[in-house]
Amino acid sequence: MAASGTTVDASPRCILHLDLDAFFAAVEQRDKPSLRGRPVVVGGTGHRGVVSTASYEARRYGARSAMPTVEARRRCPADTAFLSTRFEAYRASSVIVMDILRRRSPLVEQVSVDEAYVDLSAATDPPGWEEGQLERFCEEIGAEIRRATGGLTASMGVATSKMMAKLASEMDKPDGVTILRPGTEVEVLHPMPVRAVAGVGPATAARLRTFGVETVGDLARVSESDLVAIFGTAHGAGLFRLARAEDERPVVVEREAKSISVEETFETDIPDRAVLERELATMADQLAGRLESAGLFARTITVKARQHDFSTQTRSASLPFATGDATVVLREGRRLLSGLDVSGGLRLLGLGVSGLTAHAQEELDLQAGTVYQLDLVDLPDAAGALPEKAAALEASDVEDGTSSTSVGLISRSRAGWRTGQDVVHAEHGAGWVCGSGLGRVTVRFEGPLTAPGPIRTFAADDPDLSAGPPPDWRTDGESR
Repeated sequence: MAASGTTVDASPRCILHLDLDAFFAAVEQRDKPSLRGRPVVVGGTGHRGVVSTASYEARRYGARSAMPTVEARRRCPADTAFLSTRFEAYRASSVIVMDILRRRSPLVEQVSVDEAYVDLSAATDPPGWEEGQLERFCEEIGAEIRRATGGLTASMGVATSKMMAKLASEMDKPDGVTILRPGTEVEVLHPMPVRAVAGVGPATAARLRTFGVETVGDLARVSESDLVAIFGTAHGAGLFRLARAEDERPVVVEREAKSISVEETFETDIPDRAVLERELATMADQLAGRLESAGLFARTITVKARQHDFSTQTRSASLPFATGDATVVLREGRRLLSGLDVSGGLRLLGLGVSGLTAHAQEELDLQAGTVYQLDLVDLPDAAGALPEKAAALEASDVEDGTSSTSVGLISRSRAGWRTGQDVVHAEHGAGWVCGSGLGRVTVRFEGPLTAPGPIRTFAADDPDLSAGPPPDWRTDGESR
């Protein structure tokens, strides 16, 4: 446990950031006792897969989120388990953790399946900034999470703002608590790399580096007028404030959807523009259906294209009207795609809409003279192009034939058994798939509260073997 500062008045905001430790891998190790203490990598298991989460045992060998799975296999030892994702199991544990937080404060902002902000100033029995109060409060939350989830742990940070609370939660991983008391923010923040500032990604950091800005302290010495001249009014002024730890962003209970997107990762890179346009047509239909279901219309269309080397380009166009028409979305998607070089083949193609509104507008004349707002963004570093978890989920979802509404992806289902998948055998009971191929499937029969179980191999089409739900860690290892 880390703490800094002294006793101060309790009036400043008190924000908690909680991040479940190596969440996907931790759930797998809880549910599969034979994997405890071993390196575990969760994500896309195929040759084009990407790591979603690596256990701390795997991280010692250099495996990390958003890394290509083939690279993780090269780094990790032979006994490493490479598993596909099981989102039903992760969601079940996530719901329990978020409920624990909501019982303590009505202001909980869940930002992903394993991460949330909590405004402790609004808590039913708010802890004060006095020495020891917040530490005990967080220890109680951590203990309750471990009891309720079968041993999962969380790292927590508490500070006066969301940015500082998130940075604090990263300082003592895993299963640690860091309290940054009021008045210590600048002292802690300024020695950090400039990437620590919310909103500073690889492109912004690279541009700042050309001006000699390496740390947050360096950024704080740049005038607001210079930052505005370089990055524009909103971004420049925001960087100026955040470099001084001035972050007034509230904890938002329900975040309004700002965009809807559909993406497809292909088995092989596709250079054929006609094939890609057919993919866009399918995506446009899916987007139009989701807009209709939500009662929304969109003004901005975005195409995203990822090359074989993970370099990514996005192109956006804002229409002079809001639409929910699939033909309009497709037309604009094709136009944007036409400006991209696909000759080397695309690994991923995405289509998205934003600028959402509840009101449709009449389409104006789209012939010569129509003005579009066109944005071009080149993102050579895929891991930096998206938040790390979203990037990893994007690849792992598609590689394994599942879909995750948390990142807005739709993928094609595939036949066959997936490594790590929950199964039930009519004679042997519940287990999980260790591997499959050549018409056979290997299963280890065990559960969260059993000892490591036996391994048996069956024909892939064995009628006694079927997919099963995740095990229930609260009862016994074989309850399904």
